[in-house]
Amino acid sequence: MPPTRPNLQTDDTRVGRTARTGPVRCSLPGPVAVGYGRHVSERAASSRKTHARELFAGLPAAYDRAGAALSFGQDPRWRRAMVTALEAPDGARVLDVAAGTGLVTAALRARYDCEVVALDQSPQMLARATARFAGDPRVRTVLGEAERLPFDDGEFDALTFTYLLRYVDDVPATLRELFRVVRPGGRVASLEFGVPTAPVWRAGWWAVTRTVLPVGGRLISSDWGEVGRFLGPNIEEFARTWPPERLGPAWVDAGMARVVVRPMSFGAGVVMSGARSAGH
Repeated sequence: MPPTRPNLQTDDTRVGRTARTGPVRCSLPGPVAVGYGRHVSERAASSRKTHARELFAGLPAAYDRAGAALSFGQDPRWRRAMVTALEAPDGARVLDVAAGTGLVTAALRARYDCEVVALDQSPQMLARATARFAGDPRVRTVLGEAERLPFDDGEFDALTFTYLLRYVDDVPATLRELFRVVRPGGRVASLEFGVPTAPVWRAGWWAVTRTVLPVGGRLISSDWGEVGRFLGPNIEEFARTWPPERLGPAWVDAGMARVVVRPMSFGAGVVMSGARSAGH
């Protein structure tokens, strides 16, 4: 890592707008799924995003159980670590991006006295989240994309995003857009899959993702079998292109300070957190 990055730390040590038009404020009462104008429907989705939408469209009913099973029980622990790292203040307004069926949103509501806006690009996943929080007036669900958020600058006190960056075409631009909607000093935390660096753990990870995940997924459903085949190569490609030592400085460049990178389960998961720089 370049020596000029004093703000970046790893393993629990600190390392250290894009243009848009016509945002639609999300101020509807209660949990509701809404779109934002014609931004999504009129933009041609990339093949990467189209594949992601299609891949997960049929999975919401089994997503919670199967996601934990396919990560061998580690995913809930990683999510808890991310939510803890957020350090949201009492009364915070939190944006949960790539919220899926609402697992992180539920963890945020359980840990903090906060209001949560849960955003996801999948109508199927978001419908599941909307049903989950039907009785909670402090949770709202929004249909939208991370690359073009329908919110004003600095609108949120904190933000989380989970397993998102592998599905976007421009990681630095997406980070700038995510951080844009967080107030100066506000906290951001994320969770991504990673690849263990130690040879023995890396070999085990490779064997699991290339054999156990596809076979185990097929036992759940044909859709999960396809996900099992997809995850290993997709995670490995992202880890090779955006390893933590590159992704951490990208957070700093996009407007984050006091960035912390925390590998989980020998590097199979990566939790990152930081605070919005007042200078951006």
